Amino acid sequence: MGLNGTGQVGWTFLTNHARVLLVIARDPEVRLRDVAERCGITERTVQAIVTDLEKAGYLTRARAVDGRRNRYRVNADAPFRHPAEAGHEIAGLLGLLARETDGSTAVDA
Repeated sequence: MGLNGTGQVGWTFLTNHARVLLVIARDPEVRLRDVAERCGITERTVQAIVTDLEKAGYLTRARAVDGRRNRYRVNADAPFRHPAEAGHEIAGLLGLLARETDGSTAVDA
């Protein structure tokens, strides 16, 4: 399963997909290498997750102004995928967990 933040092996509340999306929401120009480090997963796994999220309409990517990095835009209006959360948008989760320490967020609603 993996470390759960307490140094113990076990389960966690958020999936790697949610973690990756939250890191990107906090910093739309983040490098995938840095996302991997923050999430505790490999860069290759992050690349696959970003592809999944992009195909499902949760984020889009474009070249940043510097032309070297990608810039991501999170679609906060996208609905949760599981039927148990049907009718809810991810905006609530992002609003709760993607906030910076100053209360701001880079999420586009």
